[in-house]
Amino acid sequence: MKQAKFYLVEQAEKQGELSAVEALACDLAANAWRIGKRVLIACETEQQAFNLDEALWARDPEQFVPHNLSGEITQYATPIEISWRGKRNAQRRDILINLQQDVPDFVNSFNQAIDFVPSLENEKAQARERYKYYRQMGFEMITEKA
Repeated sequence: MKQAKFYLVEQAEKQGELSAVEALACDLAANAWRIGKRVLIACETEQQAFNLDEALWARDPEQFVPHNLSGEITQYATPIEISWRGKRNAQRRDILINLQQDVPDFVNSFNQAIDFVPSLENEKAQARERYKYYRQMGFEMITEKA
């Protein structure tokens, strides 16, 4: 069964250049890669994708995470791809980490989706709509505190 996991993020402050949600997305992608999963991080904007790319490159060498931005030419497909609206490679991925305001239309090509409930009220309302959409699409719903 397809599964959507929502993380409740209670802090809104930035961690360096990233929001708490973006920093958690990077950590979750790294953890998924370490257990052999291929991940797509779907960002809202190209700038957000660049920020995540920079944050992943800035990690300590022992925390290195092989990744690339959608559209970058690489000899081999990296396990983590960072995309944004209108830009995505066609490679098969195991997990979708959604940072977009809506659920991407390609969500059905994933068996597992990760999404977030931020602490700001207007963003919580958007998260509730995404939650309803995943449930309507037949995903098993899981909620966890970050």
